[in-house]
Amino acid sequence: MFKYEVVKVCSQSGARVGKFTTPHGVIDTPVFMPVGTNATVKSLTPDHLKEIEASIILSNTYHLYLRPGPDIIRKAGGLHKFMNWDRPILTDSGGFQVFSLSNTRKVNDDHVEFRSHINGSKHIFTPEKAVDIQQALGSDIMMAFDQCTASGISHAESKQALDRTMSWLDRCHKHKTREDQCLFPIVQGNMFADLRRESIERILPYAQCGFSIGGLSVGEPKPVMYEMLDVLKPYYPDNMPRYLMGVGSPDCLIEGVMRGIDMFDCVLPTRMARNGTAFTRDGNLTVRNAKFKEDFSPVDPECDCYCCRNFSRAYIRHLLNAGEILGGELLSIHNLRFLIKLMEDVREAIMNDRFGDFYREFTSRYDWSKKSK
Repeated sequence: MFKYEVVKVCSQSGARVGKFTTPHGVIDTPVFMPVGTNATVKSLTPDHLKEIEASIILSNTYHLYLRPGPDIIRKAGGLHKFMNWDRPILTDSGGFQVFSLSNTRKVNDDHVEFRSHINGSKHIFTPEKAVDIQQALGSDIMMAFDQCTASGISHAESKQALDRTMSWLDRCHKHKTREDQCLFPIVQGNMFADLRRESIERILPYAQCGFSIGGLSVGEPKPVMYEMLDVLKPYYPDNMPRYLMGVGSPDCLIEGVMRGIDMFDCVLPTRMARNGTAFTRDGNLTVRNAKFKEDFSPVDPECDCYCCRNFSRAYIRHLLNAGEILGGELLSIHNLRFLIKLMEDVREAIMNDRFGDFYREFTSRYDWSKKSK
């Protein structure tokens, strides 16, 4: 049910275009996946997502386990029917969310114990339970349960977490029963090159249709993340997609593609939208700022999204400052379409064997420092 075909490799860079076939459709890669944490991409309907040409979305095992619960979603016919989304869905394992609950979790070789961020109730996740929940959700792609670690811990602590992640991966692999779901193992190893190399060598025997790279974009400087991706790149197999977890700024997507990454996801575009910030090819635009009060131009004149075709910066600024939810919704449409269109342009550049040129043009123009302007 799963197949990955490499369509084109750019001679300028090694970046590639591929087609990833899943039970709910074909995904053209490189691809950005909008995040629907609670079985919804915040403020957007499935029709919105189809209009911006999202081909796959991500949902969160931890959050859906807490509410409404996997049994409710199973009874609804699975996550696709529950949220009325007929294209591919990827679910994470809950490992990162448990990692983020650092003050309320306890980790041992068998399981993770944590308290709900909603009501403080105590819960236990095992690798088997993470698989059971994801099988109840019925996602096309599921993640193995892993131990994500914070930047700055010691080599010994990182090695312990890596070994635990491998033990949990083996348990996930043995427990999975559904053939219409693909299990991605996750590369860990913190910011240590030797552990990253060890991790990818150890997870690849479990990777049947793709794998993930975790434990990056967790607070380390961007150059460190790029260094770790450079370490891993020579070990990537050609016949399956490579998914960099939790990365979603435009510059990081371009740098990731340059380093052979095929799939990305992040809550960043919708979170920034709700805070009044839009992506552009020149950098971020803080639309709520006073200087846009009488600016009747589109948020991004180069964008083809519903927001930019129909509304001005002045109008969006008014909505944001008046507390109207439509402001965040329109900017969410824009930011997600911006990243999806960026990946479309990347694929076109690769197909034309000029992604090296595209990379230089993009990075010379894009100003990440504009995030605060």
